Amino acid sequence: MSTVKEQGAVLSSPAYQLSGWKPAIVPGTVLTTILHHKQVPDPFYGMNNELIPDIYTTGLDYYTCWFAKDFKEAYPAPGQQVWLQFRGVNYGCDVFLNGHKLNEATHKSMFLRQQYNITPWLNKDGNNRLAVIVYPPDPVGNPNGGQGGDGRIAKNVSHQYAAGWDWIQPIRDRNTGIWDKVYIERTGAVNLKNPHVVTLVPGKRTPAGPQNPATIKMTAELENPTNKPVAGMLQYSLAGKMISKQVIVPANSTTVITLPNATLANPRLWWPAGYGRQDLYNTELQFLVNGKPTDKESMTFGVREIQRVWNTTTLSSQFNVNGQKIFIKGGNWIISDAMLRFTDERYDAEIRYHRDMNLNLIRIWGGALLERPEFYKACDKYGMLVFQDFWMSGDCNGRWQDPKKAEDQATRRKYPDDHDLFLRSVADGIKLIRNHPSLAIWCGGNEITPPDDILAAMRDSLLPQLDGTRVFFDYSNSDSMSMNILKGGGDGPYNIQPTDTFWKFRTYPFNSEVGSVGLGDYESLKRFIPIENMAPPVYTPAANGQRARENADSVWEYHKYIGYQDYISRYGPVKDAKDFAMKAQLVNYDQYRALMEGFSSHMWDWYTGTIIWKTQNPWTALRGQMYDYYLDPNACLYGLRKGGEPVHVMYNPVEGTVMTVNNRFVYNDNSYLSITAYDMDGNSIPLLGSRVKLDASAVNTFMNIKDTVDKLRAEKGILLSIRLSSSARLPYNSSNLYWLPAVNGQYTGLNELKSATLDIKATMVEPGEMLVELINKTGGIVFFNRISILHPQTKERILPAFYSDNYITILPFERKFVSIEWNDKSLTPLVNIEGWNLTSKTVIPQTRSTGK
Repeated sequence: MSTVKEQGAVLSSPAYQLSGWKPAIVPGTVLTTILHHKQVPDPFYGMNNELIPDIYTTGLDYYTCWFAKDFKEAYPAPGQQVWLQFRGVNYGCDVFLNGHKLNEATHKSMFLRQQYNITPWLNKDGNNRLAVIVYPPDPVGNPNGGQGGDGRIAKNVSHQYAAGWDWIQPIRDRNTGIWDKVYIERTGAVNLKNPHVVTLVPGKRTPAGPQNPATIKMTAELENPTNKPVAGMLQYSLAGKMISKQVIVPANSTTVITLPNATLANPRLWWPAGYGRQDLYNTELQFLVNGKPTDKESMTFGVREIQRVWNTTTLSSQFNVNGQKIFIKGGNWIISDAMLRFTDERYDAEIRYHRDMNLNLIRIWGGALLERPEFYKACDKYGMLVFQDFWMSGDCNGRWQDPKKAEDQATRRKYPDDHDLFLRSVADGIKLIRNHPSLAIWCGGNEITPPDDILAAMRDSLLPQLDGTRVFFDYSNSDSMSMNILKGGGDGPYNIQPTDTFWKFRTYPFNSEVGSVGLGDYESLKRFIPIENMAPPVYTPAANGQRARENADSVWEYHKYIGYQDYISRYGPVKDAKDFAMKAQLVNYDQYRALMEGFSSHMWDWYTGTIIWKTQNPWTALRGQMYDYYLDPNACLYGLRKGGEPVHVMYNPVEGTVMTVNNRFVYNDNSYLSITAYDMDGNSIPLLGSRVKLDASAVNTFMNIKDTVDKLRAEKGILLSIRLSSSARLPYNSSNLYWLPAVNGQYTGLNELKSATLDIKATMVEPGEMLVELINKTGGIVFFNRISILHPQTKERILPAFYSDNYITILPFERKFVSIEWNDKSLTPLVNIEGWNLTSKTVIPQTRSTGK
């Protein structure tokens, strides 16, 4: 696309006129910038992506671009150093400053940071220009519909999904650009960088009460670019104590310094979500010369220790944090935005959603990124353990034969072309994120091991030397993680399932990818599907020797629609796309509640954990998401939230028993279990009630109600309410409501629910937070209600928004409370509620009275 003829030495001169140049989005990609200038349509909407030229067709030059930046930087005083830092460029680049080329050879690798000492090249008048030419990956790969297209994108040290996958269309520029942060850093004679903290928490701890001491280990790199040795003090403070060491940094060298170990008395521990608090410590590491700082690095870290042990019952890895076993409830993550448009706010919202799903781990899929520090910061905050893949995939890197691939399986097993570049990128990536307490697991690749020489270097050298504290799995289906007891691919299934399958079918003991459907509701669909394409898919059952099939509109197919089979029609005939999407939410909720309940019901005997494929979408796809690209949650999120409660009561649809799952480390011997069925007229049928005991970190099975339930639901289906009331010793209530089908598997009895009314009271608690009270004053059931907050002027949903619960059913003469939070505290939203048998209703929140 670049029409620039001048060389970098000319372009980077402040005297050269940049007339006709367009403002660039940095961090960003070429496509991000041209989209900003409306040179292309939004590739996330409809079929617009087909209107954007693909780099495979245009050639590399089309998306090869110059970026230039004029900036003020005072000329350094004697003894000062000025450094230019690039955190990520895709894929290659040459860098020029004030007429000088900074890199001797073209930089390559999407994941390798760049650092340049620009002290000699800064202009004395403070006026400077940076010019960078960015080259796309080479090869870019043919986006032929295969996973990663023809696979050749993996010859680079880059992300692979940009050539297309079964959940995304190709990114036309393959995300060429300066995609991560660029900044300038000033130091004295010595540059302090890549600090490393390790925390040791011996013994078995509990979240509450006094703690035995923890040990803190700290190292850092000291870089001296000058021609003379520099003597100084490396130090940091912790809990009022100074930990320091006198050092001499040789000239023209980088030295790793190990500080004395520190003992932290009564530490505030970091725990995964659902198990305890996520306490964090802040400190500042400094290097002082003659008592004055020459450089410093701020650090935030958590005190915790993660151990991996082998569970001989499940035949899989079990993870202990601070000595306590953690049942892993995870979600697979691709990337926050397919075009790399990352923000701290978006990361925070997405990770918060995962916490709200009652998950405790996120796996970073190997066809994408080593995730950014801002992602990890949010995971630290919300208690998400992280399973970080490196940049390999079974599809592109040759696990299987594939006619879509340009090169044979043996050749692809050697990808990428430059193994040394891959390893240097790995080493640099380890240093970038290793201090985050959320980082728990390293993994060589998605569904495949790296080539032998890369694997050996990572396993035997890089990770032990640069980290040394975390488990490393050679690939995501490794027998060292989860024994392949089924002799299959090691993960899956990925499609819709009968809900009892999750309970009765034993899958892999720590399944790294298992999932189902994930369509958003009608408001979500309207954001990226044109109205003329808003036609619901049509399912045709098998008949007359013909296989069952599901036909969807071409735009739905383009956005990777995954079929719901006949699960939608079980709720009655589909009227239109809005009705289809509404009924899909019922299926979504049921699928993901059942998935997590089924796995949890076999905690520690079949499973040590599971990871859902997948929980978020970086593009406007119609599959694998608990919330859409625009951060609008669907019923998947709330079904998963319900099924994954730390203390949870549930109905086993196979055995007909009532069960509890207690993920907490304490038992409870004074809980009360109550069970009530409701018919479609709202009549209640009390079944059983009794005192029960919940063992710590365990599953308990209680009464069998199968015969009674089957008799009640036979004709029209029923609603089954199971509630667990807890004593003060374990302050938690679990309430679970199932809508069970008739004996023929149909849910059409729900259509007999009478039109409902509901009193709604919304009260502002404080800016950015409200409390909604839902009151059912009738003897009927108000079924499956979606609450949304709306912008007071546009009446569009405010996104993101965080609901304590949603898709709620209010039983006869019952009231429920829902708390809602949102980011723009200047707004006072409207509240909308719409349900299965409740007409849409919008209310204005009241201001909370402040009585004296």
